Amino acid sequence: MPRVSVPRSLLARFASAEHGNIAVIFAIALIPVLTLIGAAIDYSRAVRARTSMQSALDSAALMVAKDLNAGTITEADIESKARLYFQGLYVPKDAIYSTADIRATYTAKDDKGASNIVMNASGYIYTEFMKLTGFQTMEFSTKSTSKWGDTRLRVALALDTTGSMSSDEKMPNLKSAAKTMVDQLSNLNHTTGDVYISLIPFSRDVNIGSGNTTYVNWDKWESEPANIKTTKPANWQNYGPGSKCPFSSQSHGFRCVTTPVNGSASTSTIPSSGTYKGYICPGLDNSSRNYYNGCYSSVDLGTTTTRTFCTGGSCSCSFDKGMIGGTGSTCSCNTVNWTKTCTETVRNYKHDWVINDHSTWNGCVIDRDQNYDTTKDVPTLGDPAKMFYAEQYASCSPALTAMSNSWSALKSSIDGLYPAGNTNQAIGAAWGWFSLSQTAPLSAPSKENGYSYQDYLVLVSDGMNTQNRWTSDQNTIDARQKILCDNIKKANVQIFAIQINTSTSSPDPTSAVLQYCASSPAYFQMITSAGQTAAAFQNVTTQISRLHVAQ
Repeated sequence: MPRVSVPRSLLARFASAEHGNIAVIFAIALIPVLTLIGAAIDYSRAVRARTSMQSALDSAALMVAKDLNAGTITEADIESKARLYFQGLYVPKDAIYSTADIRATYTAKDDKGASNIVMNASGYIYTEFMKLTGFQTMEFSTKSTSKWGDTRLRVALALDTTGSMSSDEKMPNLKSAAKTMVDQLSNLNHTTGDVYISLIPFSRDVNIGSGNTTYVNWDKWESEPANIKTTKPANWQNYGPGSKCPFSSQSHGFRCVTTPVNGSASTSTIPSSGTYKGYICPGLDNSSRNYYNGCYSSVDLGTTTTRTFCTGGSCSCSFDKGMIGGTGSTCSCNTVNWTKTCTETVRNYKHDWVINDHSTWNGCVIDRDQNYDTTKDVPTLGDPAKMFYAEQYASCSPALTAMSNSWSALKSSIDGLYPAGNTNQAIGAAWGWFSLSQTAPLSAPSKENGYSYQDYLVLVSDGMNTQNRWTSDQNTIDARQKILCDNIKKANVQIFAIQINTSTSSPDPTSAVLQYCASSPAYFQMITSAGQTAAAFQNVTTQISRLHVAQ
């Protein structure tokens, strides 16, 4: 064969030529790059389909478990019912699955009293890009376990019963919704101890029950009116049986009443006979809306005081002209140079503050000393700061109900709620927290070994904070409440908050402190009509009773 001669210069030019190399390299690299991008797209589609399937499977497992608990299905119905629920919930865009691949297995109670339903499902998608490499489909599977029986519920209902709850049908709707919640949660109480519920009505105070006196500080309850203690009325020693009342609403903020019993009739004259002869009893304080729990006795000292009470031509010797008067008093008028001078001789009395018996207490307590108002510290006898201050608030709420599984009694207590008083959400939340604790003052039932427990506080209010023990400034009250809610949440108590805001003429703003107290944004609800109360409570009930999705 003839030899082909190639000039050396031509070979050199070929070796150094670069034209078109980038295009060739890009073309070669493009295939794996596109494959990787395509694989990522197909994988993302599969992940979305699986996530959607997982959500549907979780919900289906929970729904079947609830049906089984409620007795609306039998064990034989579990798998068919599970498939029906799943098909109604899972609507894939491009995923394929077989009904036969949806399986549900029920396991009855184990040694801890727990039962569960395990659901499995699988499916696949047709690939758009991976098929170029021989993978026509991409498969996925999911599993969900609904487990119940070893997780027990403790739920504290702290319900606003303030005066504003009387409007817009708020109170009747609140009662109905709360009773429905009790009914629904009680359905989960298959074994004694599975569910306990407490009821904490609140206004400015909380009524802990008049028999619950162990950890009560009586200082405020027993005290005489501050302005009388510091500044006695003029001629105080001369008032006694039959005298006119030395108190006035304008000067003292209250008037006299006939007996020490709260709500006694007003009187302008100190009783001159009977059990309470000579008792000077202050009535309801117009500012604090508290009753005073005692009266001033009148002990005759056996002496008298004579004083001139009028000089002038218009003087009259009559005990209804501003004189003290009373049993054993005398009055005389003398005319000198056509001018009358009137004097009276009145008896002298010693007045002691006589405290009512503690059995007359209505059960109301106000905030503890700071900072115990934001903690769950156990009250300690001999440590007044940790005790609960009794007061006789005229707008006291009905008594609370400690943790109970007596469902009929709980609903009866809810029926007894009534609206009165100012708003102090913090004290309602505080006593809700106390009711969840196994220590004093309310000592919830002990928690048994072998079970897990979840504590919930449902805080419901129809307005902003208006008054606590120290102030009527909303911001100051809210600040204390935020500290309290932080402490409650740190104690692993889940807080739900509902604001009832029904006013159309001057609605309240969204409560920042209720939003803050809720354990998550989803746990806060604002409702704008009383008719929405049932739905709001149902939403809370659904979340509380949602059986634990273990996998």
